[in-house]
Amino acid sequence: MRLSQFWQRMNEQFGEAYADSLARDHVIEELGSRTVRQALDDGVAAKEVWRAVCESFGLPAAAR
Repeated sequence: MRLSQFWQRMNEQFGEAYADSLARDHVIEELGSRTVRQALDDGVAAKEVWRAVCESFGLPAAAR
């Protein structure tokens, strides 16, 4: 998954403003207790981050 696809999915699921806030502020256990931005900055693959977001927020299978 490209980073642009990741952000497109984030915006579709959460809206642009909330997606940005969530990425900066919400700590996700599956990402090693990091935020989305921290995980991406640390080199975690966008696909892995997206899976963690889906799991953490219980997104439906269609969104995954």
